[in-house]
Amino acid sequence: MLLSQYRTDTGGIQLVARNGTQACAVKTDMSLYDLAMDCAASGTSLRDRIGQLGMGENVDLEALYAEGRMLPPLFHPDPAHTYLTGTGLTHLGSASTRSAMHEKEDKAETDSMKMFRWGVESGKPEGDGPGVQPEWFYKGTGHALIAPGAPLPSPSFALDGGEEPEIAGLYIIGSDGTPFRVGFALANEFSDHVTEKQNYLYLAHSKLRVCSVGPELLVGDLPADIQGQSRVIRDGTAIFDAPFVSGEANMSHTIANLEHHHFKYGIFCQPGDVHIHMFGTATLSFATGLSCEEGDVFEITAPAFGLPLRNALAIEDAAHAGRVTVATL
Repeated sequence: MLLSQYRTDTGGIQLVARNGTQACAVKTDMSLYDLAMDCAASGTSLRDRIGQLGMGENVDLEALYAEGRMLPPLFHPDPAHTYLTGTGLTHLGSASTRSAMHEKEDKAETDSMKMFRWGVESGKPEGDGPGVQPEWFYKGTGHALIAPGAPLPSPSFALDGGEEPEIAGLYIIGSDGTPFRVGFALANEFSDHVTEKQNYLYLAHSKLRVCSVGPELLVGDLPADIQGQSRVIRDGTAIFDAPFVSGEANMSHTIANLEHHHFKYGIFCQPGDVHIHMFGTATLSFATGLSCEEGDVFEITAPAFGLPLRNALAIEDAAHAGRVTVATL
């Protein structure tokens, strides 16, 4: 089952479900956040609850997408209660590009390669215990979550604005602090690779910016082998077009291990919060030497996740770059 949300003519949120090609409005005025929280409280699965609510009229998702009405599939009504985070060096092909960024002649093994090797050796533990912890980063709150189809604003001070085609896990925290996975979705994690390349300690700076997730959310288990495509389109022509892979068959960590090392922190288990956690990638247009420009469209597709995720690159006005007013209160 795929779930999505769009903005109605009256400003509300309409939940949509589809199995196969036909999308239908779910007979509810609840958002997916409200429905997921209700399911967590009652111990009911999303599939069962949606089945109980029933399906309404058919919905043309492509038309809604073209009209700019699609919303992220899950978010908290208060953006401050949505956390955007991720992990890196989690895919079997992800280390070479990162290592090349930070390679030094006097160092036999970069820190990136060392962390990648740890993941290969211990990221898929046998039994119930956790494996090695992955690289982890923070992107921001829900204020940095951009809807499918909307522009991705790159900070005026950024040295680069490049796509990162990934799979994200979307979660709500139940009333007792238990994390519940709602589903998985396509994500463009979006990063400043030029800043990151200067020094791996700049990774945190390179990640503090917007991202986009959706437009549809896959309910159920993540496919083990995800075969997708990542494109950068300029003036109607794809100037970058490459496959990307994900799923545990192509990863050095299990999803369970990545989830454990995120939600082991109590601060991430606060009742009612939403978490969107991105699992990493091995495919970047930046690795080919491409420098993306304002107006370039990022398109990320994978058949299991329904509609493509598309966003155009925009450049923020310099007036938004951090100003501090010092005042005596």
